Amino acid sequence: MKTQKIWFITGASKGFGLEIAKAALTAGDKVVATVRSNADQLRSTLKNENDALVVTLDVTKEDQVKQGVQDAIKKFGRVDVLVNNAGYGLLGATEEVSDLEVRKQYDTNVFGLLNVTRAILPYMRSQKSGHIINISSLLGYIASVPGFGLYGSTKFAVEGITEGLALEVKPLGIHVTTAAPGYFRTKFASTESYQAAEKVIDAYKDTVGYVRGFISQIDGNQPGDPVRLAQVILKLAASENPPIHLPLGSDAVAAFRAKTVQAGKEVDEWESISGSTDYPKD
Repeated sequence: MKTQKIWFITGASKGFGLEIAKAALTAGDKVVATVRSNADQLRSTLKNENDALVVTLDVTKEDQVKQGVQDAIKKFGRVDVLVNNAGYGLLGATEEVSDLEVRKQYDTNVFGLLNVTRAILPYMRSQKSGHIINISSLLGYIASVPGFGLYGSTKFAVEGITEGLALEVKPLGIHVTTAAPGYFRTKFASTESYQAAEKVIDAYKDTVGYVRGFISQIDGNQPGDPVRLAQVILKLAASENPPIHLPLGSDAVAAFRAKTVQAGKEVDEWESISGSTDYPKD
């Protein structure tokens, strides 16, 4: 018999967050869906006042996050699954992106995720159960697109945070997973979803400049289906032994395998040099 779950999903206004919220409600679960604005629009979309609570909060504002989690507990009594989905892309060469632009990126994609995680963990510890699912990215495992390196670095951070947290909370009955999607039709490649660096340096015209020129053409042509991804997240949340890392999409799987092979080759090639740093053995 299926046990009803209580979901807390950030960044639920569109894309993965919205599809996961709809899938969970359809499956008979209850959902707390967070948005930064236009809460009434999301309420209208979800059409389920009894089983869905829409909360307005900015993940970078710790006081708003704590209040949102308290509202969730007051409404449903617990949180079984946290989906840290809130985030956005940033397009620009490392030299082009300003300090302010990259700090704002980290504030949302990394520190915002930590704000939500810290706010919910006390309740999961009390329950002695829970599953935290951090939405990462193919670009959080392998830097494959010029201009999205700094965005990818935030997702590299999410991968590392997940690994460390998983070790800490496993004895407490809590699972942690990063779900790393490849290219999906979520409007991520549309100008309304990602931000571009204000500064443009001509020296990068053949790398980052090329990406600037074709990214809009990608939108709507990605291989991944967000609706199917949402169903996988439901299966992941129902798993008794979930993975720590889960690539999503055939492109993500291929990239993970290619990175593993390449890393192994580099270790083999430089092993004698790497090992030469040890103290001499007696």
